[in-house]
Amino acid sequence: MNHNLHITTQRLELLPCSLEVAQAVVTRNKPQVERLLGVRVPDDWYGSEVLDIFPMYAQMLIDDPSQLGWGVWLMIHIADSTLIGDLGFLGKPDRIGTVKMGYEVLSAYRQQGFAFEAVEALVNFAFTQPELKRIIAHSPEDHVASIRILEKLEMQQIAKDENLLEWELKLESR
Repeated sequence: MNHNLHITTQRLELLPCSLEVAQAVVTRNKPQVERLLGVRVPDDWYGSEVLDIFPMYAQMLIDDPSQLGWGVWLMIHIADSTLIGDLGFLGKPDRIGTVKMGYEVLSAYRQQGFAFEAVEALVNFAFTQPELKRIIAHSPEDHVASIRILEKLEMQQIAKDENLLEWELKLESR
């Protein structure tokens, strides 16, 4: 991945989560995470589902440092200097150029367009990487806000498994 790994939007900074930050998250060392990032980390971020993947993510970076940028990205609200969510991929593109993507915004910052702003910026950045051809995302069928984001990105629903919808965005359709 391109080594210029910092994305700035109108209201957000997106930073790939470094190994050092990931290890501090795994040990729940909030002061160290805040020091490393230079931002406030709300307590409710530590209750989010993404924290379950940090041990695996840290090990992924230890095993292959070139995975940086193909994992967790941190969503920083510039005006508040606060970590408000995370997004990213589950690793480098597979042999056919596909990655899976997810995102989450803290409840206090939802319904303000931050998720779309962040996801759109990361998708645009990711598609500048020559190895990427397709992004996959999943959404519960009753999660209207998430579905709206995926639709605004012009992702296409390609499958439904019980209550989970699968979406894709191909480079060729952009």
